[in-house]
Amino acid sequence: MHIYHRYRQGLPEPGSLIIKLYHSGEEIRGFIRKVADPAEDDTIFPGEEMAPETALRMAENKNRGADRHPIFIELSEGVEWNPAWGMLA
Repeated sequence: MHIYHRYRQGLPEPGSLIIKLYHSGEEIRGFIRKVADPAEDDTIFPGEEMAPETALRMAENKNRGADRHPIFIELSEGVEWNPAWGMLA
């Protein structure tokens, strides 16, 4: 089971990934962004919305190797975490 961390402003260090989950009509969708150094803009992967499971899997794939960072989850208003997605610490 994957462990994710609840996003809090200012907490993630550069290189960390944040998955933002939000409502789009009747569905929950998500996108991934990578935290950059303060002098740069964060990177968003990809520019389209994805199903939560797809966003989580893509973030795990991008977060491989020796330079791993925690993956953070940002829940928009009204979005609840689904335990089937993993553990939210």
